[in-house]
Amino acid sequence: MEKSDERLVCDVKLSESTSKFPLTLWEISAASGVVIAYALGLLGVYLTMPSSDYSFLKLPRTLEDLQILRDHLESYTSDYTVQVLVGYSVVYIFMQTFMIPGTVFMSLLAGALFGVLRGLALVLFTATAGASSCYFLSKLIGRPLVFSMWPDKLTFFQAQVAKRRQNLLNYMLFLRVTPTLPNTFINVASPIVDIPYHIFFLATFIGLIPAAFVTVRAGIALGELRSIGDLYDFQSIVTLFLIGIISITPTLMNKNKT
Repeated sequence: MEKSDERLVCDVKLSESTSKFPLTLWEISAASGVVIAYALGLLGVYLTMPSSDYSFLKLPRTLEDLQILRDHLESYTSDYTVQVLVGYSVVYIFMQTFMIPGTVFMSLLAGALFGVLRGLALVLFTATAGASSCYFLSKLIGRPLVFSMWPDKLTFFQAQVAKRRQNLLNYMLFLRVTPTLPNTFINVASPIVDIPYHIFFLATFIGLIPAAFVTVRAGIALGELRSIGDLYDFQSIVTLFLIGIISITPTLMNKNKT
């Protein structure tokens, strides 16, 4: 009887520790492996660059930081285009994978360094790759984190997805175009609610085009921006919502038929 009581106490303690820190040692090791892989990629880029003072290299948190970074990288972009592209891509994908805020500054930087067309292509590639990386990492280790961090939001998302299974691509496009749910949450929660990757991929790549275009284009006139809020004026927000409504129209029409 005493042994069974002791075992029960141990089980309770184990469940409490699991709820406090939901990741297992193997899951932590997997996430650490991804971090190391990205770090090695950045190290490889750094080793191929010429000897110089790179103290200006840091994740931009303000427009002033971004302008300083742009001013320093402009000269490197023409002479070391491949290294700048690879370094930019690794940083952007890393930020998307681990939900690090600030990718809007990276999108602005793409426009400032590469122009609208090349900058837009670069942002779409890195944003989609980063979202995909987050999707698969979440599929591997994300379930306990999502349940512990966003239980109510996850319940809402799961219910909405279940109601729109027949037109899931349209619904996902709507979410990507409009700020209904944060993109970081969509990335990490999609595999948890069983959204197929091909739908996730298409909705991400296509749905991010309008906002990415606005941000990349603004990066060309970076010196004229006074705040991030200047990126999205009333007209831009209305346009994004109209695109989102158009994307979800087939779902609404099918719902009315039934």
